[in-house]
Amino acid sequence: MTSQNPVQCSLHVRALTRTLDPARLTQMFSQLDHPCILGGHESPLPGNQMSYWAANPVQTLTVTSDDSDVETSLKAAFNRYTLDQNDYSGELPPFCCGWMGYFSYDLGTRFEPMPVTTRNDLHMPLVHLGFYDRCIAWHSPSKTTYLMALALEGENAPPSLKLDALEAIIDTCQQITLPVLKPLDVEHIDFSAVKRNMTRAQYTKAIQRIKQYIIDGDTYQINFSHRFELPFAAAPVALFHWQNKFNPSPYSAYLDSREFQIVSASPEMFLTLDQGQVQTKPIKGTRARLNETDRPDLHPQNVAAIRDLLYSAKEQAELNMIIDLERNDLARICIPGTRAVIQPRTLETYATVYHAVATVGGRLKPGLDLCDVLKATFPGGSITGAPKIRAMQIIDETEPTARGAYTGSIGFVSINHNACLNIAIRTIIIARNMAYVQAGGGIVADSQPQAEYEETLTKARALIAGILAVEKEAEGRRPLAKNLEPRT
Repeated sequence: MTSQNPVQCSLHVRALTRTLDPARLTQMFSQLDHPCILGGHESPLPGNQMSYWAANPVQTLTVTSDDSDVETSLKAAFNRYTLDQNDYSGELPPFCCGWMGYFSYDLGTRFEPMPVTTRNDLHMPLVHLGFYDRCIAWHSPSKTTYLMALALEGENAPPSLKLDALEAIIDTCQQITLPVLKPLDVEHIDFSAVKRNMTRAQYTKAIQRIKQYIIDGDTYQINFSHRFELPFAAAPVALFHWQNKFNPSPYSAYLDSREFQIVSASPEMFLTLDQGQVQTKPIKGTRARLNETDRPDLHPQNVAAIRDLLYSAKEQAELNMIIDLERNDLARICIPGTRAVIQPRTLETYATVYHAVATVGGRLKPGLDLCDVLKATFPGGSITGAPKIRAMQIIDETEPTARGAYTGSIGFVSINHNACLNIAIRTIIIARNMAYVQAGGGIVADSQPQAEYEETLTKARALIAGILAVEKEAEGRRPLAKNLEPRT
C-alpha cells in the first residue's frame, strides 16, 4: 500500500483454547518478513500477561532525522486505519492489530527541538513501525490464543483466510527445531573482549561534569549511560530465546527491520493507553540479585540487597523526582483532577536484579490521541532526568553517541486506540554483525562514580551473558579470561 487515503477496517477474531508453544511460534515468525514479537514467554510474568506475534506488515513507516515534520507523519499514520466493525463479542486483547515497532530516544529531540551533537553511528531511524493486519495474541494465565485479522477496505478475499493462515502457522511451528540454549554464569561474565564508547576514566570525568551541573542548579538528576559492543554473527532470534529463558522480563520484545534487529528484555513500562486512561510506571533504584538457589530471595545477600534498596534515601529521592516529572508531563494531556500516584514506591523482582517502581496515571483529555501523548511525555522521565529538557541537553553533551532505540520505546498502537510501550532498557541492538548494549543510571548530587559504574555492569551483565552464550554456541568459541575493564 502506497496511498495514504483513509482505510476502513473490520476486525475478525477466532479464540482458541489449544496448546501453544511460544518459543516455537517465535522461531516461526522470525523467518517471516518484518516480524515483531512482544513478550513470547512460556509462563506469566507480573505486570504483563499477554504476548503478541505479527509479521508481513501491509505498510511500514520509517521516520529519519531528515524528515522535517515528524508529528504530521505520525498523526497521518495513526489516523489512516479506522475500525468500523468488530465481529467478536468477547473481551479483546489490548492489541487487536495495528502498528507495532519502536520510537527511538532521539525522537524526543524533535518533540522538544534542541541542538544535537552526538554521533548517530548506528544510523537508526527515529521511528520504525509496521501496520499489521493480522496477529496472534496469547494470554498465558488462561492459555487462550486469539487469532485476529483485519479485513481492509477494498480487499476481496474473506478474512477467514487470514485466520486460517495464522492457525496453520501454529500447526506448522510444532515441527520447528529450537536453537540450543545454555546458561552462562552471569556473576562471572567475561568482559575482556567488550569494547565501550568511553573508557572508565572518561565515564568518571563525565559524571563529575554532571555533578557540577547539579551544584550549579541546572538539573536535579541526569540519567547517564554508556555503551558496550561485541561481535555477534549468530541468529538474533536465538538471543531473544536466551533472554526469555534466562532473563525473562515483562516487556520483552523482538523486531527485525532487515537492516537491524532489536532484542529487548525490558522490565519497565513507559506508558499504557487503555480506553482513555494513561499510566506510566517509572523505575528508579536497582540492586543485583543472586539466582542460584531454590529460594533465592531468602539468600542473605539478596535479603541485604532488598533492605538496602528499600531503605535507601538516595533511591527514594530519585524516584520521587521522576514521579513529580511524570505528573507534570501528564498534566499537559490529562483532565484536571484525574492525575494520581496509583501505586507508590514498591519492589519488583526479576531474574538478576531488584527494582523500585511506582505507577502514575490520569484520564486523557477528549480529542487527544497517542501522538499528543508522546509529544507531552516522550521520552520517559526515568531515563532522562529532571528537568527533562535540560537533562536531555546535558545527556547530549556528555554521551558521545546517539542512543537510538536504547531508552526509546518498543510496543504497539492498536487500531482501537489502545497502546502499550516499554522503556527500551536492557535492550540489544544488532547491526552489521555487532551487538550493542547500553546501560546507565540516575546521577544525583551525592552519586559516587565507581558505584554508578558498577551498577551499570549489573544492568548489562545478563544481556552480555546472552550474547556470549549464543555466540559461543553458534561459533564453538570459548569465553576468554575474566576482566571487567573495557578496552581503552
